[in-house]
Amino acid sequence: MGGVRVLAVPFVVPGPSGVAVRDRLKHLTPEDERVLRAVGEYQGVLASRDLKVRCAQGLEHGADTWAARKRELTKVSSSRIAGAITKATHDQWALARRGQAAHIRSLETGIRTLRHRLSLPIGAKGTKSAVGGYRSKEEWFRKSRRLKVLEARHAAVVKDWRAGRVRVVRGGKRLLNTRHHLAEAGLTEQQWRGRWEAERWFLAADGESGKRFGNETIRVTPDGRVSIKLPAPLAHLANTSHGRYTLTGTVAFAHRGVQWADRIETNRAVAYRIHLDTVRGRWYLTASWQRPLVQTVPWETARAGGVIGVDTNADHFAAYRLDTHGNPVGEPHRFTYDLSGTTHHRDAQIRHALTRLLHWAKQTGVAGIGIEDLDFSTEKTREKHGRRKRFRQLISGIPTGKLKARLVSMAAEQGLAIIAVDPAYTSMWGGQHWQKPLTTPRRKMSRHDAAGIAIGRRALGHPIRRRTAPPPHDRRDRVRHRTAQAAPGAREREGTRPPATDHAPGDVPPNGTRKRQPSAPKTVRDAPRTHQWTQHPLMHTGQERFLHG
Repeated sequence: MGGVRVLAVPFVVPGPSGVAVRDRLKHLTPEDERVLRAVGEYQGVLASRDLKVRCAQGLEHGADTWAARKRELTKVSSSRIAGAITKATHDQWALARRGQAAHIRSLETGIRTLRHRLSLPIGAKGTKSAVGGYRSKEEWFRKSRRLKVLEARHAAVVKDWRAGRVRVVRGGKRLLNTRHHLAEAGLTEQQWRGRWEAERWFLAADGESGKRFGNETIRVTPDGRVSIKLPAPLAHLANTSHGRYTLTGTVAFAHRGVQWADRIETNRAVAYRIHLDTVRGRWYLTASWQRPLVQTVPWETARAGGVIGVDTNADHFAAYRLDTHGNPVGEPHRFTYDLSGTTHHRDAQIRHALTRLLHWAKQTGVAGIGIEDLDFSTEKTREKHGRRKRFRQLISGIPTGKLKARLVSMAAEQGLAIIAVDPAYTSMWGGQHWQKPLTTPRRKMSRHDAAGIAIGRRALGHPIRRRTAPPPHDRRDRVRHRTAQAAPGAREREGTRPPATDHAPGDVPPNGTRKRQPSAPKTVRDAPRTHQWTQHPLMHTGQERFLHG
């Protein structure tokens, strides 16, 4: 098996660490919306200023600078609002920092690929593991110029990385660029401006255990009444005591409502966020809290009752159930989805497909689901698949990160464990060893269905192939066993076999060391020639008695 890389060991994916539920704020009055807009706009300005200061500090950030920023914000708001803004600023800066590191890795991959292809002769053919040279001198020249461009970009980004300088846009870079393409987006300038301002508002508050209902800034009572602690400059808008404003509308969390109620009744921390959906013109309240750390299910327990192997594709999940021995059970299942259209449509399609997959897994009674640990970060570069635009769009369109996060969180609610396996060679080996044997006139096996079996067997700890290749010399097991299921200590084909216990004589030595003896002859023709026949003197035939009588 030369050239096959070392496979990673399967592992059980840890469960989610947090929970978030959302409900609509209904029956709000115009005064309620005016107050929400005023608070969101005021605190959004504070968040923008704090982010600007944090980005200017770069790598010089520390506990002292954090405390100084929080003190400045407390003067114009409150201590809890200042804490929520500074925490959101740190999260946004850290996210930009991780994105910058990913961009550097992408540039390094492209530069490495370009240098390799430019070093090859023109027209050199590639292999499965490495790309070949360019087809013409013109393409070689254009790619050599692109190499210089990428090297310049890489040097600039690395310089920013070392200086701790990041690029952050409150409201989103995509929405900012939409301002220059309003006709293509189907928006007017006023519509875009309203969406831009709403995205830059800040209406969020972190929870605090021990405080009333788990949050002092945005408080939600068990009956769904929502009240907001107003900043000091907006205290004149309060309609209740202590500078608070109580909204007319109420909330009722249909999903996880019991868990939310248990937390606020015991004054445990719950974080809230209020935002406006400008497309629908609706206000929403999102509640989130941390889940207690739960011990991950051991791998042996997750595979005890068999698993379901799932192959992720661009338009469907190919799933197959396997028992504990790695044998396919039943028929293949496909859960389709459509990743075209808007972001909300794609997200809904993935949730619907995962819901059907998890419901089927619960019906079968398995305890784990095997899935590939996919990561296309090294395969998306245009330098490796420059002409294969459709293939690049295919792997870029599969939301692997969002899919894994949703699957883990949804499976945890169903009591199912997710086993991540190495994705290497699953489609190739699955199609080679399982597609043809399982194809019948009534069952049409695809390569994706066979890959699901390969993933499930790898999650169970079994090899993908059903049987090993025949012995290369003769029919003896001189090299290895024919079946992959044979244990290392099992007897080979030409080995001695112990006798059957119900037919063996009592004096047969143990451990099968009895030597086979020739059986007694049953006819005269079978008797040896050295045997002398003798007749007993008392035995006479009738003719002999007549002669003697």
